[in-house]
Amino acid sequence: MMATHKTKVHKEKTTRAVVFLNGLYMGFHENGDELVKEVIAKRRTGELTSNLNISYQPSTGEIHINTSGGRIRRPYIVVKNGKPLLTKEHIEKLKSNELAWNDLLAKGIIENLDAEEEGSLSLIAMTEDELTPGHTHLEIDNSSITGVVVSTFPYSDHNSSPRLTMASSMTKQSLGLYSVNFNYRQDSRGHVQFYPQAPLVQTSSYKALNFDKRPAGQNFVVAVMSYYGYNMSDALVINKNSIDRALGRSVFYKTYETEERRYPGGQKDKLMAPTPNIVGYREEELYKNLDEDGIILPEVSIKPRDVLIGKVSPPRFMEEVATFGITEEKRRENSVTAKGGDYGIVDSVMLSESLAGNKLVKVKLRSLKVPELGDKFASRHGQKGVLGYLCPQEDLPFTASGIVPDLMVNPHAIPSRTTAGHIIEMLGGKVGCMSGRNINGTMFSGEKEEDLRAELKKYGFEETGEEILYDGITGAKLKAKIFIGVIYYQRLHHLVSNKIHVRSRGPVQLLTHQPTEGKAREGGLRFGEMERDCLIGYGASQVIKERLLEQSDKTVALVCANCGSLGVHDYVKRRDYCPVCKGTRMERIEMSYAFKLLLDEIKSLGIFPRLKLGEKGK
Repeated sequence: MMATHKTKVHKEKTTRAVVFLNGLYMGFHENGDELVKEVIAKRRTGELTSNLNISYQPSTGEIHINTSGGRIRRPYIVVKNGKPLLTKEHIEKLKSNELAWNDLLAKGIIENLDAEEEGSLSLIAMTEDELTPGHTHLEIDNSSITGVVVSTFPYSDHNSSPRLTMASSMTKQSLGLYSVNFNYRQDSRGHVQFYPQAPLVQTSSYKALNFDKRPAGQNFVVAVMSYYGYNMSDALVINKNSIDRALGRSVFYKTYETEERRYPGGQKDKLMAPTPNIVGYREEELYKNLDEDGIILPEVSIKPRDVLIGKVSPPRFMEEVATFGITEEKRRENSVTAKGGDYGIVDSVMLSESLAGNKLVKVKLRSLKVPELGDKFASRHGQKGVLGYLCPQEDLPFTASGIVPDLMVNPHAIPSRTTAGHIIEMLGGKVGCMSGRNINGTMFSGEKEEDLRAELKKYGFEETGEEILYDGITGAKLKAKIFIGVIYYQRLHHLVSNKIHVRSRGPVQLLTHQPTEGKAREGGLRFGEMERDCLIGYGASQVIKERLLEQSDKTVALVCANCGSLGVHDYVKRRDYCPVCKGTRMERIEMSYAFKLLLDEIKSLGIFPRLKLGEKGK
């Protein structure tokens, strides 16, 4: 009798379940399995919202129902008794637009699962052949496992996940054709590639998303080899003649804008070419390109600090009354100028009205960006590199048929990063060139490497993709066979011309007297802790002093020899004295302004710091 009783209690524990809705405790249910089945059935018939997901852990007896936003959910085909509910008839109706995606969701043929329901209540088959009566769902397509961006990468199932993460973020930085009507748009910044190409190796997602209509890269002939050390580690050697033929070339657009603002008291800005009597008038040379209305003309060449839109504004403060009691309005110069480092040509000028009804002017500059040393390129496999040498075509190695590579990537960049997809795409691109078709590189279901090798052999190449190359400088045959193929490379918007920044002297911060930060503010280059450690290691103490004091925030302060507090200079009586002990024995001490600031801040806390003076070397 005792044993039977114990079994009964155990059975009650396993079936009874605690129910949570969006993390909030709602109560108990006598039979957890039945509740889960009922909720899923009602969701599929449309009685409950399709945004609902449920998970059940019999071991803890907890049922979690989720309807909150922000969950990642994926669509699956529903399976009953080992058969998918999506039939060929449904697919035909989808093709003929008789059915829509939402209809499949409403009928319970397809449902979206979140991570919790997928992990606790589902058994998902990858293909229809794998289905058993125990399966609950079927994958629509294997490549849908990844996100949108990764699904456009060929052979991404052959790469390691960190490389795919890198490739995803870099694809978003690639230059291409972001919009067909870019000529009419006034985007604040925009890059347009000169001759964008669709990749030779594509995936089914790439075609479905119509990315070939907005390509962002070009097909490069790539040789995997080192070249006199110019492509050490991740550097790239690129054919200079290919660059001259507009490989990787792009144009950069930048828009400046301003409007005639209205101020309290009826005052307003005025767009005009400023005259010399205006406060803050710049040198005449900077206004030479302005038209009568104060706006620059299209197709004019621009250099940094040239005025693009002439504008005068009312004074910041109220006018002073002149000697005869007449108030004269002194207008100030407030023109829009090209920022430091901005060279280019005025592409277009747009006149319009803002929402407030004020006159609005936008000036779009364009500048040509030819690939140069330091520009960044990347394949779709996370193989990023910086241009290290522009090599003349006559010095580059060539194949027996006269093919010269556009780009040379270091062989050491491949094995340690396990980007086999990069190698297979090079094979596929080579086959695509010879056969004149796009190669299907969809993950898990693309054209197999063996098939590509066989087709390559058919065209008279070695099936490994390797070829004998001849040195362009000596003409001698290279001892090793070189792997050479065609692969899609992207030029990224990390351009040297937009980042290069130097300064000798310039503006300093008001508070710390240290140089400002950033290219836009003509800032200094940061000399950080690690750079300091490096100089300490060299014992170059004078260089540290120069960097951290002389060229930063050096100041000379008066220090009282009696009490050690900071002294002041009386400009009226022309004498130095200590405000604490009234002593006049003052010493001039070199120090960093940041240290002087620290002393002032310590004083503000009610602590009195003293500086002890002593002879140098004692």
